[in-house]
Amino acid sequence: MRPILMKGHERPLTFLKYNRDGDLLFSCAKDHNPTVWFADNGERLGTYRGHNGAVWCCDVSRDSMTLITGSADQTAKIWNVKTGEQLFSFNFGSPARAVDLSVGDRLAVITTDPFMDSPSAIHVKRIADDPSEQTGDSVLVIKGPQGRINRAVWGPLNNTIISAGEDAVVRIWDSETGKLLKESEKEIGHKKTITSLMKSADGSHFLTGSLDKSAKLWDIRTLTLIKTYVTERPVNAVAMSPLLDHVVLGGGQDASAVTTTDHRAGKFEAKFFDKILQEEIGGVKGHFGPINALAFNPDGKSFSSGGEDGYVRLHHFDPDYFNVKI
Repeated sequence: MRPILMKGHERPLTFLKYNRDGDLLFSCAKDHNPTVWFADNGERLGTYRGHNGAVWCCDVSRDSMTLITGSADQTAKIWNVKTGEQLFSFNFGSPARAVDLSVGDRLAVITTDPFMDSPSAIHVKRIADDPSEQTGDSVLVIKGPQGRINRAVWGPLNNTIISAGEDAVVRIWDSETGKLLKESEKEIGHKKTITSLMKSADGSHFLTGSLDKSAKLWDIRTLTLIKTYVTERPVNAVAMSPLLDHVVLGGGQDASAVTTTDHRAGKFEAKFFDKILQEEIGGVKGHFGPINALAFNPDGKSFSSGGEDGYVRLHHFDPDYFNVKI
């Protein structure tokens, strides 16, 4: 399985997202320019220019026509995927951290970081069908969690919003009223910052990764803890195969600690775990810095990883991967 090395970013990667058809891969990095690539051969299609800060997160509509990005320049922008044209910019008073489009692409949830006096918040915005009618008004603003909210995603049927972040608690909110419905218990939950959150393909459960060197699988409706995957280093990114019962964790030390530890070249690996048995089944090495982003192609036949080293590595699985037996 030779990876395709995709070099287009000058700074560390922050997020990767495939479109629903699995033919395009969107990458976000700290270099201000979200980029779109062909997902089969890693050819760069284009970049979306207009942000003025690190881009933390993105999401693409079901029809692959619109892209939404959240950035440290205190905006979330909507783009035309095909032309690269900026359609709208939501302006906030603090950096936009996570973005997620609802089922149907009519709503977007955007989280903003704590900044100066303002606490972190979760904003729900209505996305207009016609960009010329788009407004910046929030349908709902939820405040409450302490520290950054690193991820917020829509729950089943857009009835709920699931958020997680620096305070290590997973919360489920009512998306109509903004009421807190459930939160993870201290005993079974993560002990440190939750860095990433990823829903399963069918939307019935989700996976969280944390700096406490573990990832946890939760039921999306009841917030029951289903599984825990333990690894040796902090987890920055998680992904779940839509095809097999595999979970992938990527991570590494904090950027500031990298220089103080002996790491031979290309030692940062994406670790594969059996989703059910919680056992490690393999790893894919190659990055020269911590892995910050992971994504599975919706067909489950390839996955990509983005690192602190500024590279996106695209891996198409060999046939024998599909018969891995434990």
